[in-house]
Amino acid sequence: MQTLTTDEARIGKQKGEMITHSEPVQVLGITGAEKQMDKNMGKQIIFRRQLPYGATDTAVSGGVDPTDRWTVTANAHLTQEGVTPSADTLTFHDVPVDIQQYMCLYGFTDQTYDLYEDDIPAEMKTATGERMGLVKEMVRWGAVKACTNKFYSGGTTRATVDQAITLSFLRNITKSLKGNHAKMITRIIDGSDKVGTSSVEAAYLVFCHTDCEPDIRDLAKFTPVAEYGNRTVVHENEIGSCENFRFITSPHLASIIDSGASVGTTGLVSTGASQVDVYPVVVAGQDAWCQLGVRNSKSMDIIWLPPGNKDKSDPGGQRGYCGAKFYFTAAVLNNGWMAIAEVGATVQG
Repeated sequence: MQTLTTDEARIGKQKGEMITHSEPVQVLGITGAEKQMDKNMGKQIIFRRQLPYGATDTAVSGGVDPTDRWTVTANAHLTQEGVTPSADTLTFHDVPVDIQQYMCLYGFTDQTYDLYEDDIPAEMKTATGERMGLVKEMVRWGAVKACTNKFYSGGTTRATVDQAITLSFLRNITKSLKGNHAKMITRIIDGSDKVGTSSVEAAYLVFCHTDCEPDIRDLAKFTPVAEYGNRTVVHENEIGSCENFRFITSPHLASIIDSGASVGTTGLVSTGASQVDVYPVVVAGQDAWCQLGVRNSKSMDIIWLPPGNKDKSDPGGQRGYCGAKFYFTAAVLNNGWMAIAEVGATVQG
């Protein structure tokens, strides 16, 4: 039998297409009130609100702001004939917020720009937008987690958290928010004439890690978005509602690993197999927190410097850069109008 030998391929490789990658998710920005500070007026802006009658500019137990806790008695407002009552004054509460600048930068050479078979600079532009969008989300996440109105599932501190999210636990949060006059963000959604649809109550928005989703779906009275009457969702990551809460999940709202109670027989997730991983859950009412930019400034200033620009630092024009920068910050404006629920997540499977 004749044996044929084929010469080796000149290249022997095929250029494949650029495949998809994981994209960051932004969810928190749908609640924070968007505010702006003027240029050339310093790095700090001070917000001020009037306190209701009877409140003082000191935090109540638990660190919750005293706002909207009216203390009024009818008898104290009785008048006597011919007697002018004593004049009162208003009390204000200031919230200082400092803005910060954020930036990222990618670099490439003229050879990459001129000779490389893939459009790397275009990929860098895409990566810049996604990366800086996630930076904004992490700024928001850090700010809202600092809310002082905290609740601990199964315990009284983070170190004693030993339960997943439950309906009774959520109801305690509802009592706090309503007691502080926190307004709900969403309106009532009516059911439709389609089979299996349900009405959805006006609600506070709840943001949590995707690990918490199974426990949320197991809540009594949980309504998945597929059963909303008109299928209106506040975000594509909304999974459903329960009583006065609508739930939005994100893989970026990470847990605080090994910070809860002993795992024991709790059945909760633990990274180190000894202590429960604690998941901060944001419960937001209207106008509870804000996100701040600079007026008349680009929300994201794109940096694009292709190779070829020659100067003393790069005489050959061999280097190019792609990136972005922006001014941004986020801050809690009223701790009583939102809450941080620290919970465990049930191990699945």
